[in-house]
Amino acid sequence: MNDEPLHRKLFIPILLGTVRKERKSEQVAKLILGRAQAHPEIDTQLFDPRAMVIPMDDEGQALKKLNPEWRDAIVRADGLIIIAPEYNHGYSGSLKLVLDMLLKEYIHKAVALVGVSAGAWGGTRVIEKLVGVVRELGLVVTFTDLNFSHVESRFDPNGNLIDRAMNPRIDAFFDELTWMARALCLGRSTLPSKHHEQSGDCRAEAEP
Repeated sequence: MNDEPLHRKLFIPILLGTVRKERKSEQVAKLILGRAQAHPEIDTQLFDPRAMVIPMDDEGQALKKLNPEWRDAIVRADGLIIIAPEYNHGYSGSLKLVLDMLLKEYIHKAVALVGVSAGAWGGTRVIEKLVGVVRELGLVVTFTDLNFSHVESRFDPNGNLIDRAMNPRIDAFFDELTWMARALCLGRSTLPSKHHEQSGDCRAEAEP
C-alpha cells in the first residue's frame, strides 16, 4: 500500500450568498475566509455576488460566460463553502442565481454549508433547503454544518468572533471538509466517470 502523504493544497472557494445591504453574513464570510487562508491544506478565494454580472432578463448556465472567474474557479475547485443567510425559511435569490450558472463543473466535489440568521436557529432551515439544491448540482454535502444564530451579537465592532465556543465547531467543519474534498479529489483523479474527465493527481504538490 502506498503511504505517500497527500500534500497538494485543496482549492476551496467561498461563496457569500446574499447581496442584501448591511448584510451581517459578510462578517461570517470574512471569518471563514480568514480561517481557510490560515489552514495548511487549503487555498481559497471569496466570491461575492455583488461583484458578479447577474442580469434580470436571463438565468441559468447562460450566465457563466458573463462570470468567467467564477466558472474557472469551480472548474479548478476541490470543494466549495457556501455562506447562506436565512431569509423567510429559505435562501436568497442571488445565491440560487449564482449556483445555477454552473452544473457539470460541480460534480463529485465537496460542499460545506454555513447557515446564518438573526434568530435562534442559526440558518438551520436554509441549510435543509440547500441540501436538495446542491445534491441536484452533483455536489457532495459534508455533515458538519456551521450555524451562526443571533449573528448581530456574535462579533465585536472590529469583526472578531466573540463566542469562543464556536472555535471547536469551526475546526470540525474544516476537518470534515478537507477530508471529503481530498477523498473526492482522489476519486476524480483515479476513477473514470461519465460525468467528468479525470483531474490532476491529488497526491502531488501544487504546481507554482
